[in-house]
Amino acid sequence: MRHSNETDPDIPALLIDLYELTMSAAYWDNNINSVATFDLFFRNLPENRNYLITCGIERAINFILNLKFDHREINYLRGLPIFENLSPIFFEYLSQLRFTGTARAMPAGTFVFPNEPVVEITAPIIEAQILETALLSVINFETMVASKAARVVQAAEGRMVVEFGARRAHGPGAAVAGARAACIGGCVGTSNLEAGLLYNLPVYGTIAHSYIMAHDDELEAYENFAKTFPNDTILLIDTYDTIEGAKLAVRIGKSVKAVRLDSGDLLELSREVRKILDDAGMAETKIMASSDLNETKLRMLMNENAPIDSFGIGSELITSKDAPSMPGVYKLVETREDGKTHYRIKLSKDKINLPGRKQVYRMRDANGMFVKDIIAAGGEFDNETNLSPLLITYINDGKLVEELPSIEWIQNQVKRGMTEFSDELIDPLASVDYPVEVSPRIKEMIKIAKSEHEGTTES
Repeated sequence: MRHSNETDPDIPALLIDLYELTMSAAYWDNNINSVATFDLFFRNLPENRNYLITCGIERAINFILNLKFDHREINYLRGLPIFENLSPIFFEYLSQLRFTGTARAMPAGTFVFPNEPVVEITAPIIEAQILETALLSVINFETMVASKAARVVQAAEGRMVVEFGARRAHGPGAAVAGARAACIGGCVGTSNLEAGLLYNLPVYGTIAHSYIMAHDDELEAYENFAKTFPNDTILLIDTYDTIEGAKLAVRIGKSVKAVRLDSGDLLELSREVRKILDDAGMAETKIMASSDLNETKLRMLMNENAPIDSFGIGSELITSKDAPSMPGVYKLVETREDGKTHYRIKLSKDKINLPGRKQVYRMRDANGMFVKDIIAAGGEFDNETNLSPLLITYINDGKLVEELPSIEWIQNQVKRGMTEFSDELIDPLASVDYPVEVSPRIKEMIKIAKSEHEGTTES
């Protein structure tokens, strides 16, 4: 695994919901200092999803390692009315707080299924509790975009897909993080220069309609652009009339690297434009298409053999329009105090969690293909040669013990995964359930947790 050398924007300590700190204050005030284990997992898969692809793990790990409340943040918290009667010693505690526990996670780029812990945190309960909001914010969003990108790229069947979503993202931070996640999911690059700078991503761009409209003559607009960028001339040809635009692009000549279609019937227009280019001896000039594309539209274009070489995907990708939020949750599963372990379980309808510290094992068949997962107690199946454990330890005793992977390594992880599951599971338009089993030991832990809860309730 190669080390990541990315420069990452800091995630502030106060990316935290108020109730994380009210709970922490109550833990502190009542001397509750057990060691707690929390799982971050997805309760279910969104509609039309056979799998999710983990993303944001490195940013989450860096947040944990760098967790620190500065003086400005502490002073802000002191001034909140809800904390006015709290001892100043609590704020002194917060000002010195650093993560001292263990963080285990599936590497970014791992295919994940319902109820499987993506991240497991074990630490003194306050340290573990206050991580919740930031971890969910990062991993839910980036997993959402990476998973959508994987579907779009699969539908494109080898054609190049570029992320074009910054202007439709839910804010600048989402635009940058989303561009990275899209490239992890399979996009070849992004139009977002900030993401290109921070994460060393390839950047791509053409021209906008406004550039054409700023000229009195469309041909003049093309000529001026080609003069400025003679080796990278990509022309947007649908400002007024796509076919006429293609004919004007032909007049510029073979220096035109590509033309882009951004409206209309992309199938028919691409065929007509391809013929115009070929008839002019410009067979090497590529056709790029955009315009609210998604995996369903791409599959239709591919099925009809549309002569389109690449795609720019914006709002449908960066917002994951058909599944715009992920059901990731962060739940307490175990506490330890005075040498005694208690398995913790939520029993409310449709929201039961699996208690205890765990490992996820992925099973291969004789052909090396993944066929099912088992959610088990840690170490339960470590000696089984056809089972691969997915959770690895990144932080131990508050220190990084496993190098964070580079984005290239993560991209290759996704590519490998695409070849290790069935074609039906990977198909973005199919509906397939991947088997996930719960081990005998986990079932025992569920019984123990329920009996402990019932005993406490009765008493």
